Amino acid sequence: MQKTNKTPEMVAAPETDLSFDDFKREVLKDYKLAHTSRQMSMQARREVLTGKAKFGIFGDGKEVAQIAMAKQFREGDWRSGYYRDQTFLLAAGMTTPKNFFALLYGETRTHLNPDNGGRSFNNHFGTRLIDDEGAWIDQTQSKNTASDISPTAGQMPRSVGLALASKLYRQQPGLPGAQQFSKQGNEVVFVSIGDGSTSEGHFFETMNAAGVLQIPMAVSVWDDGYAISVPTENQTIKGSISKALKGFAKDQKNGTGLHILKAKGWDYAGLCQMYEQGIALCRNEHTPILFHVEELTQPMGHSTSGSHERYKSAERLHWEKENDCLVRMRQWMEQTGIAAADELDLLETEAQKEVKEAREAAYQEYIAPLEQERDALIDLVTRRHCACNEARQHLIDEAISGLRRAHTLTRKEILSAARKVLRNVCASCDVPGGLKDELKKWVVDYRQMGHEKYNALLYDESVHSALKVTPVAPQYAEEVETIPGREILLNNFDALLAKDQRVLIFGEDTGRLGGVNQTLEGMQEKYGEQRVFDTGIRETTIIGKGIGLALRGFRPIAEIQYFDYLLYALQTLSDDAATLHYRTKGGQKVPLIVSTRGHRLEGPWHAGSPLSMVINSIRGIYVCVPRDMTRAAGFYNTLLQGDDPALVIEPLNGYRLRERKPENPGEFRIPLGIPEIMREGEDVTLVTYGSCVRIGLEAARQLSEIGISVEVVDVQTLLPFDTEHRILESVKKTNRVVFFDEDVPGGATAYMLQNVLEQQKAFFHLDAPPVTVSAREHRPAYGTDGDYFSKPSAEDVYEAIYDLMNEAHPGQFPPIYE
Repeated sequence: MQKTNKTPEMVAAPETDLSFDDFKREVLKDYKLAHTSRQMSMQARREVLTGKAKFGIFGDGKEVAQIAMAKQFREGDWRSGYYRDQTFLLAAGMTTPKNFFALLYGETRTHLNPDNGGRSFNNHFGTRLIDDEGAWIDQTQSKNTASDISPTAGQMPRSVGLALASKLYRQQPGLPGAQQFSKQGNEVVFVSIGDGSTSEGHFFETMNAAGVLQIPMAVSVWDDGYAISVPTENQTIKGSISKALKGFAKDQKNGTGLHILKAKGWDYAGLCQMYEQGIALCRNEHTPILFHVEELTQPMGHSTSGSHERYKSAERLHWEKENDCLVRMRQWMEQTGIAAADELDLLETEAQKEVKEAREAAYQEYIAPLEQERDALIDLVTRRHCACNEARQHLIDEAISGLRRAHTLTRKEILSAARKVLRNVCASCDVPGGLKDELKKWVVDYRQMGHEKYNALLYDESVHSALKVTPVAPQYAEEVETIPGREILLNNFDALLAKDQRVLIFGEDTGRLGGVNQTLEGMQEKYGEQRVFDTGIRETTIIGKGIGLALRGFRPIAEIQYFDYLLYALQTLSDDAATLHYRTKGGQKVPLIVSTRGHRLEGPWHAGSPLSMVINSIRGIYVCVPRDMTRAAGFYNTLLQGDDPALVIEPLNGYRLRERKPENPGEFRIPLGIPEIMREGEDVTLVTYGSCVRIGLEAARQLSEIGISVEVVDVQTLLPFDTEHRILESVKKTNRVVFFDEDVPGGATAYMLQNVLEQQKAFFHLDAPPVTVSAREHRPAYGTDGDYFSKPSAEDVYEAIYDLMNEAHPGQFPPIYE
C-alpha cells in the first residue's frame, strides 16, 4: 500500500472530514511532534555519551508511522510494544518530553517517573493500573500500556491475552466488574515489534494464536532493513515478513487468519489511511491485522552502545538520509502547499527548544535529591570535633574527596563513600552521638531508602497479597468418604467456576477432554467454552494469554500440561510475569495462576523435576508444591483470594490415590509459606515436599522399626519458604537435618539448605553435617527400573539417615555396607 504525494483533501480525520485549515493545523502539529520526538532521541543520546545517563535506546526514524498509528488509539485500548515507541506514547498523550528524560536518568520517584520508577531502561513504558492500595484503576478511562520488557518479541505472548479479553467481554457483557475493564469489548490491542524480532518463535506463535482466535490485535512491524547489523534478507524468508506470512492471510472459507496491510514509513498520508482503515476493521470485526511498515530508517543506530556506520554501506547511509521520514514528510508538505519552508523551520526550532527545557528540568529534578544526600553525608563527616587515627585519616579524606569529585553522582558513589569512611573511623568515636554512632545510623537509614527505591515490591505487599489470606481448614463429614485425588480437584474447580465468573481455565486438552487426568471433566459442558477451553500446543502463548487476561480483570488458571513443558514458557514467566510488579514499582500486577503437574512419572520427558531452574528464574511468582490434591485445591483457593502470580505443581502420582473428601470445596485455603509436620520425631529432621513426602514417610516408618525417630516436614511451598521458621524449631529439637527431593544434586535441596542453615541460623544447632538426598545429574531413564536408579527412593533416604545415626552411635547402628 504505497501512497505518496496526496492532496490534502485526500486525508481525513477518522470520523469527519476536515477543512483545509483544520487539516493543515493537524499536519503541522504532527510535524512538530515528530521533530520533538527526534530531538528527544538526539539530546538523550548526548546525555548518555556525556555520562549523565547510563544507556539509551530510542525511536528515531519511526516518528511519522507512530504518529499515524496513535491517531487511532482510544481510551480503553492497550499497547504491548517495545522500546522504540516513544513517538507513539508522545502522540497518544501518554508521556511527555520531561517524562522521557526522567526515564532516561532512572528517576525513582513514581510521580516523576510513573512508567517504571527507575526499575527499567529508558523507553520502557507502563501505565499505572493499580492505586497505592493495590486496587484496580478504571481501565476504560485511560489509554493503557503493558509494562515494556527488553527481550526481543517478549511483548508478543501477553498481547494474545490482552486481545482475547476484549473478545470475552464482548461475548459476556454481564461479567461482574466488566465496566471497569472494557466498553463492550471494543478495545484494540496495539502491538509493535522491530522487523528483526519477527524471527523469534514468540512472534510466529503469537500470530498463529491470534489468527486462530480471531481477536482484536493490531501488530505493527517497524522494518528499517536491519536487526542491529544483520540485514533483513539474512533473517527473514523472502526478505519480507509480510510475504513470509502470506499463508496467514485471512481465509474467508474458515474465518481464520489475519489481514496484512503495507505502507512506507515516510508516507504520512498513506500511513494515516492504512491505520484508519485497518484499526476500524480490527475494532469492529475483532480480526487481527498485521501492519508492515517498510522503508523506515534508524538515523542514530541501534543504541548508544554502538554505531551503525560500522555495518551500513555508504550507499545505504545516503539512502537513509534522503528517505528519513522527517525529510520526506517535509518535502510532501512543501510540494502540496501545506506549509512553507519558514513555517517548518520555526516548528523545528520550537521543538528543539522545548525538548532542551524539558531535559534540563528533568535532570534538575533528578539530581537535586542526590546532591542533598551527598552534602548531608559530607557535612556529617566533616563537622566532627575529633581527629581519627592518623594512619587512617587519609583514607577518610580520600573517600570524601572522591565523592566531591564524582563526575557522575549516583547513590552508589554516596553509599560507597559512607561505608569506606565508616570502616576507618576509630573505635573511640563509637559513643552515643559520636561520629561512628551517627554514621552507622546514617548508613542503615540510607540502605533502607535504597531498599524502597530499588528492591521492594517484588511481591504484592498490599492487602491483596496472597500471604494475607485467612486460612480455612478443610471440613469433613462425620463419616468421611474417600475419593480419588482427581475428584478432589474436580469438585474444587467446579466450586470455583460457579462462584466467580472471572475464573477461566485453559490449556492443552483442558476443554472437551477435561484435562489429561480428568480434573476438569464436564466443566466445559457445564460452564461453556468461554470459561473452560482448549488451546493449541503453544506453551509460551498459554502463559502470555494468562498474563494479558489477568491484566484486564480476569482470574485465569493457565494449565501447562506437564512440568517439563514449562521450559517452553520459562522466558515469558521469568521476564514478564515474575518481574511485572517489581519493574513497575507496584504499578501493575498479574494475578495469574499457572497449573501444571510433575514428578514421579517414568521416562526422561515427563518425570523431570527442575525445581531449582524454575524457582531461581521466576522470583516474583509463588511456587506451590503440594503433596496431594487436597493441598493443591487449597492453594488454588488461597491464590484466588489474593492477587499474586503463582505456580502450582500437582503431584502426578496423586490423581488416583484416595483422599478424604472435603465438604467445603472452593472454600478451604492452605496458607503459603507454612510447612506442615507430617510425623514428629526426635533424632533427625527430614525436609521435603511434593511427591517425595510419601517416600519420606515410608522411610521414616522403616527407620522407626530400628529405633530411629525421624521428624518429617513438608515445606508445601518453595516460594515463599517457611516464613515462620518452623524447620528451625524442628532442628533445634533433633540437631540433625536431611534435605530430600527429586531435583538434580545442588538444586532445590541446596536452596532449602541455604534457607534453613544460613537464613534461619540452624547451623548453630547441628550436631552433624547437613545431608542432601536428590536425583542423579541426568534425566530419569525409562521404566520402573530407570526411575529407581535415577531418582531417590525410600531406601536412599533410609540409608542417608541411618549413616547420620551411625556417626553418632556406631555401636547401636553399625555400618550397613562395611
